[in-house]
Amino acid sequence: MNDFEREKYSRQILLFGEEGQERLKNARVLVAGVGGLGSPVSTYLAIAGVGKIILADFDTVEASNLNRQFLHHEKDIGRLKVESAKEKLLSMNPDIKVETIAELLTESNLEVLVPECDVIVDALDNLETRHMLNRLAIKRRIPLIHGAVTGYDGQVTTIIPGETPCFYCIFPRISKKEVFPVLGATPGIIGAIQANEAIKFLTGQGKLLNGRLLFWNGLSGNFTEISLSKLNNCPVCGYLNNKGENK
Repeated sequence: MNDFEREKYSRQILLFGEEGQERLKNARVLVAGVGGLGSPVSTYLAIAGVGKIILADFDTVEASNLNRQFLHHEKDIGRLKVESAKEKLLSMNPDIKVETIAELLTESNLEVLVPECDVIVDALDNLETRHMLNRLAIKRRIPLIHGAVTGYDGQVTTIIPGETPCFYCIFPRISKKEVFPVLGATPGIIGAIQANEAIKFLTGQGKLLNGRLLFWNGLSGNFTEISLSKLNNCPVCGYLNNKGENK
């Protein structure tokens, strides 16, 4: 680590030392979805110094995105979200690497398109793709940090394969994608918590939201949480024991 990096990250080095900062520098994080959640997630990971951020999103910027997806501006309407986001992230921190996946993730291409990484952040807006990412995370034993929002409300949990309930355990049903209302600040709050979870995991700090689902109610200004349990005979993670190995 050079002197500029020590100065640049000095306030967080006070928290987890140069060793923790080096862990961030050497980390690879997939951010699936570069919209309302993906904007704060990838921004905070970038300025924290996460060495490689992989952005996955096949969509283009629309005017209706601009109230919450702050990595995209009016001049970006019509551009691929991953390219718009990459440009902004590198302007904030040119010392990191940003890779992009501008294709729709499907069962047939997921394994090929998604490279090896240390953490997957679910910043998506549909359950079908979330379930696909969950299956990939379980197969590769990669932590999956889930976040979701609607209106003034949001939720976050961190899934550790073999230790916690997986996404299927928590949300076994798949519903159709719908257009839902969102206040711009809501994904900002939830995305910041997701980024915080990723940084905690990568640096080995604090207590993760594993086995807990945290809820944010923006109208009341309250956080609440519930404990989560594994689904008996879960078809996705049921073959894992508490150590994350095959039974």
